[in-house]
Amino acid sequence: MDATASETPDATEQRVRQIVAQFNADKPDIAARVIDCDPHLADTAQFVEAYGYTLGQSANTLIVIGKSDPPVYVACVVLGNTRLDVNKVVRKKLGAKKCSFAPAEMTEELSGMKVGGVTPLGLSEYMPLWVDSRVIALSEIVLGGGSRACKFVGSPEILLSLPNVQVVEDLAKPVPEAPSE
Repeated sequence: MDATASETPDATEQRVRQIVAQFNADKPDIAARVIDCDPHLADTAQFVEAYGYTLGQSANTLIVIGKSDPPVYVACVVLGNTRLDVNKVVRKKLGAKKCSFAPAEMTEELSGMKVGGVTPLGLSEYMPLWVDSRVIALSEIVLGGGSRACKFVGSPEILLSLPNVQVVEDLAKPVPEAPSE
């Protein structure tokens, strides 16, 4: 189900749509688009089931807090079939003794976006952005669109054009598959 026509995109979603349009203008040979989706189906598992994508092509943007004085923050992009290595890789790169995922309220405060719609395409240029190398290796990804009512679909190359981006090898670990019965 698409977002209804009466819903007006918020400022962050509008910014994401502008970024994608500019990317398409600069690189017309690479297809990138924003697709509308039901906001109730924006969480990765529900989205892939409803819209026919896979966890292996769906990328999640997660905000992590390094508990130091002052606290440090980073946005991390990982695939839906992996888990961000918060306790080793992220903690070590941040130089913090402890790290944790930002709670939903803090994620919204830092990013201006609700969980399920967070995207690096609309983040502040001052927030570091780490992208797992598995994301960049794909030809097409699905990523939050800045609100729960849309997603970005296209080349992960768009992430490399963002400020403060760093591709990190093994930022995430593959999720072990459940044993077959």
